[in-house]
Amino acid sequence: MVLVSAARDYISRMLQDISGMKVLVLDSQTVSVVSVAYSQSELLKKEVFLVEFVDSISKSKESMSHLKAIYFLRPTSENIQHLRRQLASPRFGEYHLFFSNILKDTQIHILADSDEHEVVQQVQEFYADFVAVDPYHFTLNIPSNHMYMLPAVVDPPRLQQFCDRVVDGISALFLALKRRPVIRYQRTSDAAKRIAHEVSKLMYQQESGLFDFRRTEVSPLLLIVDRRDDPVTPLLNQWTYQAMVHELIGIQDNKVDLQSFGKIPKDQQEVVLSAEQDAFFKANMYENFGDIGINIKSMVDEFQQLAKSNQNIQTIEDMAKFVDNYPEYRKMHGNVSKHVTLVTEMSKIVEERKLMLVSETEQELACNGGQVAAFEAVTNLLNNENVSDIDRLRLVMLYALRYEKESPVQLMQLFNKLASRSPKYKPGLVQFLLKQAGVDKRTGDLFGNRDLLNIARNMARGLKGVENVYTQHQPLLFQTMESIIKGRLRDVDYPFVGNHFQQGRPQEVIIFVVGGTTYEESRSVALQNATNSGIRFILGGSVLLNSRRFIKDLEEAQRIARSSSSVI
Repeated sequence: MVLVSAARDYISRMLQDISGMKVLVLDSQTVSVVSVAYSQSELLKKEVFLVEFVDSISKSKESMSHLKAIYFLRPTSENIQHLRRQLASPRFGEYHLFFSNILKDTQIHILADSDEHEVVQQVQEFYADFVAVDPYHFTLNIPSNHMYMLPAVVDPPRLQQFCDRVVDGISALFLALKRRPVIRYQRTSDAAKRIAHEVSKLMYQQESGLFDFRRTEVSPLLLIVDRRDDPVTPLLNQWTYQAMVHELIGIQDNKVDLQSFGKIPKDQQEVVLSAEQDAFFKANMYENFGDIGINIKSMVDEFQQLAKSNQNIQTIEDMAKFVDNYPEYRKMHGNVSKHVTLVTEMSKIVEERKLMLVSETEQELACNGGQVAAFEAVTNLLNNENVSDIDRLRLVMLYALRYEKESPVQLMQLFNKLASRSPKYKPGLVQFLLKQAGVDKRTGDLFGNRDLLNIARNMARGLKGVENVYTQHQPLLFQTMESIIKGRLRDVDYPFVGNHFQQGRPQEVIIFVVGGTTYEESRSVALQNATNSGIRFILGGSVLLNSRRFIKDLEEAQRIARSSSSVI
């Protein structure tokens, strides 16, 4: 539970050392950090009776001197200015200031000068500047995620902001883990190279004292890679529970918004999907869709038995027992209806969009050769009235990534077909994807057809057959982890930064994906960690992707690239 525990520990330390009634003041980023680690009921137990945003609290003049204010903010210049104004006319009895990352000396001076009323009790750095969605998976929720696709000359200030936020997130993670890593990056990515060098400069030069922890036998490895090396994984439909919910409905900070899904009971319109708080989800988050249905049926049967026993109340002892068990009964009732609702809504979407049909072809494109059959299958689906526009686009994108060199003529035919069947998606978007992430741009062996070892592995898998046609795809990250375990990650493709080299095999590896991660990759990491290979992997990224978000980032980058005079 490494990441979730680190974030929880910081928040617990903030809240428990300060007695009495409290208000917790957050910003738009730290609210995500807190919400995935702590539930509202847990905050109440710590006497937090009010949660406010730092920018909206500025607008209120009402005095609340009976409350102690705990601020947990990112150390941005905007937040420091908000604090400066709020300390000038304090509304609360005490101010306890916690920052999620390293404060600059100038910022500390501003805070000291602003505290004329001497209400600030403490200023501390608590390094929870990342959103710990799962024990081995974190994200940074960067809004302008598309920036990594653009050359530096297009918008230098915004690209710098993007890189700064990634550097902040990575450095906070290592401060929380109390480690200083050896750093490697993907050679073909300018963004990965830039971030790797900036992280190294911070850890080994600017703040070397802060990162000078007791040295472990072998330093951990930080590997920074680019999303464009594997554009296939975020384009695929998903069939394991957590990944499927995010693909079809969407998960934001472990919450699922169901308000747009018709007749959903009020208490089910926003539900929490967290392995920390939901035992059923923890046991089933990586299971495939077919098994989830069976497991939910067992949970419903168990609940019905409990409900029956609760109806049979005849004595005072029965009544007392029912009252004692009622909170557990209510919790189970909420859990059962939550999972039944999610699976019901996803089944409707699968049927409506004919996703079983679409997904079979997607998996064939991602995992198996056979250009002629693939062209025919994609053409048939483009002609199918029941296939949605976004599914048509994804199929053409997957075909283009796989066969851009082998069949340019057929690719043009598919572009034309897509333009006529789904006019809202211009063929230029698929061509932009190829410029960004085509075969000439990629480092890894995405389709397992460059490297002799991978070709042999794919042949063996073909002979053996696959357990489930819908989940046969493995992300490129899986190969990367295998290469690290076997000591085969090539220096020429993933160079080291500076003169800090790996002495022996690392026991801890943090892989950061510039451009975002997927829940399919997070599942790969969790399953790999469960094999006890002697290496613990942690996965992080700038955002959490599903196919809609990945395509939206592409569209935004294409729009900026077109309006810019630079040629991409």
